[in-house]
Amino acid sequence: MGNAQQGQGEFSTTASDASRLLGEEFRRSYGWLKARLWRKTGCQFVAEDLSSEAFVQLVSMQDTQTVREPRALLTTISQRLVFDFWRRRDLENAYLRELAHVPEHAVQSEEEKYQMLQMLIEIDRRLSGLPSKVKLAFIYSQLEGMTYAEIATKLGVSISMVGQYMTKALTHCLQVQSS
Repeated sequence: MGNAQQGQGEFSTTASDASRLLGEEFRRSYGWLKARLWRKTGCQFVAEDLSSEAFVQLVSMQDTQTVREPRALLTTISQRLVFDFWRRRDLENAYLRELAHVPEHAVQSEEEKYQMLQMLIEIDRRLSGLPSKVKLAFIYSQLEGMTYAEIATKLGVSISMVGQYMTKALTHCLQVQSS
């Protein structure tokens, strides 16, 4: 089954053994992964959540029998989860900073704040992978209500370039939605 002394399992076996092997890998690697993520995030509870999610994603894979280095795969999955966590946290902090500038009479309910934050996280997810100017053009247009001319001035590009950025952003969002 691989080198258990180094905590390395191997899933290259029959499908009937996959459940047992995943359970063994969980017992062998969960504490290691949680400690690793705790160091990265600075929070035990976030580390537990991300560790659990990493194993959920591992179990959800189509063909776990071909995984030769489960810890390497868990490391890759968890790095992506930590990056997503930081991105969501930064987005939430930016939203809360902006919300602090809203007059008291215009403050949203907790439910409205949550819905707005979820919408921002979804927009961020859909725009991930795009160049920063494309993202900014989309955000300025759709969330700030700026005209293409205003966006062009702010980004230091032509109005036609802003149009190209918007086309690219909208096309990308639709592709992400359909996948």
